[in-house]
Amino acid sequence: MSEAPTPNSEQYKGRKSGVRRILKAIGYSIDGIKAAVEEAGFRELLCLHGALLLLLIFLPFPFTHKMLLVFASGLSLVVELLNTALEAAVDHTSLEIHPLAKRAKDAGSAAQYTCLTFIAILWGMAVYACLTA
Repeated sequence: MSEAPTPNSEQYKGRKSGVRRILKAIGYSIDGIKAAVEEAGFRELLCLHGALLLLLIFLPFPFTHKMLLVFASGLSLVVELLNTALEAAVDHTSLEIHPLAKRAKDAGSAAQYTCLTFIAILWGMAVYACLTA
């Protein structure tokens, strides 16, 4: 008895390689950013981090502090992209209210909240270091 082949994601992917594959991947990334910008939460974070990064230009923080704060803002945006993807995947699976769906969405939200908490702490530490120097 032979078993039926199990489907895998490879059979649904295109057979592109090299530069063509890279260009397609860039296109998918742009599509993902466009989709994220449609979400109010992502737009709010873009405004927040844009303002923080603009503020960095004028504050006399050491370069290493500025690098860390830029990285933290970028990380927050990445976490929000992943949270948005997680929510879309959960909603695609089912729009029915389910405890596991709630748990998944809440965990994504908690990841963003944790990231923003660390950003607030980092900014507080940077401002404190600048004021006491």
